[in-house]
Amino acid sequence: MDRTPLMPKATAVWLVDNTSLTFEQIAEFCGLHVLEVKGIADGDVAHGIKGMDPISNGQLTREEIKRAEEDHSVRLTLADSKVDIPEVKTKPGPRYTPVSRRQDRPNAILWLVRNHPELKDSAIMRLVGTTKSTIASIRERTHWNSANLTPMDPVTLGLASQIDLDLEVQRANKEKPVPADTGATLLPASETTARKEAEEAAAAAESGQKPGGDLDVSAVFAKLKQLGGGKKEEDEE
Repeated sequence: MDRTPLMPKATAVWLVDNTSLTFEQIAEFCGLHVLEVKGIADGDVAHGIKGMDPISNGQLTREEIKRAEEDHSVRLTLADSKVDIPEVKTKPGPRYTPVSRRQDRPNAILWLVRNHPELKDSAIMRLVGTTKSTIASIRERTHWNSANLTPMDPVTLGLASQIDLDLEVQRANKEKPVPADTGATLLPASETTARKEAEEAAAAAESGQKPGGDLDVSAVFAKLKQLGGGKKEEDEE
């Protein structure tokens, strides 16, 4: 991308007043429209702007200006700066929400809070362009219109894209702490007692059967005799 000089309008004012360059050459060098440069020459544009000399600040050389004045097809180029100017990186601002959609933001926030509780407030702010206080009031149900809020998908409302929503959910899941392994835990009482009763029943069934699986009749009659004898002794007493 072609660079433009510092203070392009002030530079254009100086070039119009001090050179015989064409409007097209000045407009192309300063990144302005030809009609805007013509307005500067006519005095209709850039009132009160003091011209800035591009030669003194090292943006152009006198030889280059002279060569462009002699040949109007020559294109002026910005001289290389002797000082490296770092590129200014601007942080993205909050997401802009159209006025017609702003009334739907509380519904979208409620949907995100209920369906994606892992999302932080900062992620919700990036998705729907809201404030932290609004999110807190909806979480705590202290919002002035809390009784009339209905959870609605922000993607359906057009407040966020599905790609952005999936990206924030994946990021939140990655940041979620891994549950610690606590090792073996005690079994509930119902499971332990049921297991003990099953073992006792199996032992009783094995004691009443022969190894072949048939019922031991003699053992059963001996048991009945013992029970009958005990009952007679009780009656005699």
